[in-house]
Amino acid sequence: MLHLRLITPADRTDDVVRLIEGTVGTAHVVVLPGAARNPAGDVVMCDVAREAGDALIGGLRGLGLDSTGSIAVEDIDLSLSRRADKAEEEAPGEGADAVLWEHLEDATHEESTLSVTYVAFITIATMIAACGVVLDNAVLIVGAMAVGPEFGPLAGFCTALVQRHARLALRSLTALLAGFAMAMAATVLFSLFMDAVDLFSEAQLEADRPNTGFIYAPDWFSFVVAVLAGAAGMLSLTSAKSGALVGVAISVTTVPAAANAAVALSYGDMGQTWGSAKQLLLNLLGIVLAGALTLLAQKWFWARQREGRESPVAAS
Repeated sequence: MLHLRLITPADRTDDVVRLIEGTVGTAHVVVLPGAARNPAGDVVMCDVAREAGDALIGGLRGLGLDSTGSIAVEDIDLSLSRRADKAEEEAPGEGADAVLWEHLEDATHEESTLSVTYVAFITIATMIAACGVVLDNAVLIVGAMAVGPEFGPLAGFCTALVQRHARLALRSLTALLAGFAMAMAATVLFSLFMDAVDLFSEAQLEADRPNTGFIYAPDWFSFVVAVLAGAAGMLSLTSAKSGALVGVAISVTTVPAAANAAVALSYGDMGQTWGSAKQLLLNLLGIVLAGALTLLAQKWFWARQREGRESPVAAS
């Protein structure tokens, strides 16, 4: 269940209450006339099943409440109420499968911004991965994957494509490409420094690397992994499951490739540089393609669920 706290202008409160009461899956409606001070108005609260939340929030925005008042949404960890149980039963679909598009856009907005923190994380992850590819150390590669933050802008870009938000798409793409560019440039300098202090060597880079050799040798298997990672990542984000481990799965196809390209570039090995760059671009394409298709499929599925729920009511 979700808990909604709304601030409504006094002249729109009746419309808001009618919308809430007419939405399948709502319960526990509370109206506090004149309780709000900034902005001035009434306070309306209700609980709604997660699977009905997107339709209700969309309706409230249609009434202009996001500009004239306020819409706040919280997850309810525990609700002991027969009315809440009935609301969940009446709402179409399953709560775990529901997509809250407004929440998704808000979450990806914050995580897809080219901030100092984002650049720091992706740079550190790429440097750790550089150590992993030179030493052919799988543990360091996994560590770099855990640090990599690129899941945020990838999810933001997929969401923007599906929702047709050009500004969010541009911001996400900027964070993704500029972040990798800065991280790879910093890693080139890092590699030159490590070589100067005899911790990196070209011989290590050119040696057989059974654990990390796949990073600069793109093939269809790499694309398949990227597609699966992209689908899993978007499902994790939209179903409110933890995205941390999914982010690791996505990073296996991105951060190590960027690191290998940077190290190879520092030694002038254009073969590995180009191969790693192709691996990175191919995998980014696979993730975006799978993520966008997953969101489109979920959008279609919930539209069908809503139509199926509304048809019997209209017929009656």
